[in-house]
Amino acid sequence: MEADSEILSIDKIEDNIVPISTNVLKIRELISSLELCHHKAERWVGNIIEAIGIGRTRKGLGTRSPGQQHPAEKVWQNACAALSAWCAGFPRASVDLKIDTVPASQILGGLGERSPLKEWQVHRVIEKIRSAIHWPWCCDDPIAQYVWILLNPGEYELAYHNKCPEHYTEHEDFWLKTVQTIIHDTENGNKADLSLGLAIDMLWPCHWRFVENLRIVLKAIGGNLNPEHRFAACGRNITLLPIRLRMEIVSNTLNVFCGDRESNKKVDRDLLALLGKPTEVKKWLAASLSKTIRLQMSPPPELRVLSALAGPDWIK
Repeated sequence: MEADSEILSIDKIEDNIVPISTNVLKIRELISSLELCHHKAERWVGNIIEAIGIGRTRKGLGTRSPGQQHPAEKVWQNACAALSAWCAGFPRASVDLKIDTVPASQILGGLGERSPLKEWQVHRVIEKIRSAIHWPWCCDDPIAQYVWILLNPGEYELAYHNKCPEHYTEHEDFWLKTVQTIIHDTENGNKADLSLGLAIDMLWPCHWRFVENLRIVLKAIGGNLNPEHRFAACGRNITLLPIRLRMEIVSNTLNVFCGDRESNKKVDRDLLALLGKPTEVKKWLAASLSKTIRLQMSPPPELRVLSALAGPDWIK
């Protein structure tokens, strides 16, 4: 993606503040790792703004206390347990678990009767969920290592597999049926088909819409390819983001902090107070955060990880 004038302007601010301290670099790393589709994104943004104001942070990867469980981990564990029980042949009515606030039996109902293909697909869903969990009892279990079904992520860009990955060749027929199963969805009001294989690949447990996305995937496995709700992931159907309006206010506030004239756009005075007195370093970080937020809320085509396309042409 070519840098726009705003990004170039932010880069110029950075050039004027070198060398950059370790504390400032840590804050910049937090901004780079921000994902607005994460279920804790609003809290992350608040932590970053607080860090900009005081000039340091203790947040980031690896900062959770040893043995501390992720708040959403119980939801993910219950999802895996319920799906494993279904694969093992337990009647869904006997699965006395909740996935967030939804009874597991209700979500499992979308799968219908068991079949070898469905079991294979559900195992891929389990692997996808487990790949995001720190499971102390299965860290050496191969099932915890998710292998992409359709996506083929590279170092700098995303691509699609043009043939069955070696990991799945033993069940290549199942793999092919999975990627050729098309969910008839919509994106931003337009018709948008989506490969089931791609939907499983993008079923991030940390996504704010995980439970509904899981329901859509399981119903598709069960044969219902016309979901009532839209599949949202990364830049796809970003208009559904529940914190969207709040993030617009945050971005407006950051822009005012950086020197923009106030307009009729809403600004959060408490955030301005939290940021403190403007400095070149603070303006650079605030501008970077504002740009990151706006790029994710209105991503250009080249930044949309999951677009309206079903995948490569050969699967259609």
